[in-house]
Amino acid sequence: MTTITKVPVTKSRAAKARMLSLAGDQTRIRILCLLFEHKQVCVSEIATALDMSVASISHHLQLMKDAGFFTTERRGNTICYSLNQSVFIKQLQKIICT
Repeated sequence: MTTITKVPVTKSRAAKARMLSLAGDQTRIRILCLLFEHKQVCVSEIATALDMSVASISHHLQLMKDAGFFTTERRGNTICYSLNQSVFIKQLQKIICT
């Protein structure tokens, strides 16, 4: 019989679980695919492309930004989003947008 060791809860595992949970939402998958395709997109453009309100899109974007998915750039009164180029994001693209 094989002895199985315990797998501790770590901050790193908790962060990965949070990112996977955020990426698992259908609206967020659509946002991510749009950003994979266009590299940088402003909130109003995302709302138009997904046929959703700016407020709803902003909520989803803020959650993902807080988790480290994006960088932002202010252009006048609007905010534009770009994906961070982390290994996680690159692997996520292969999973959700193919």
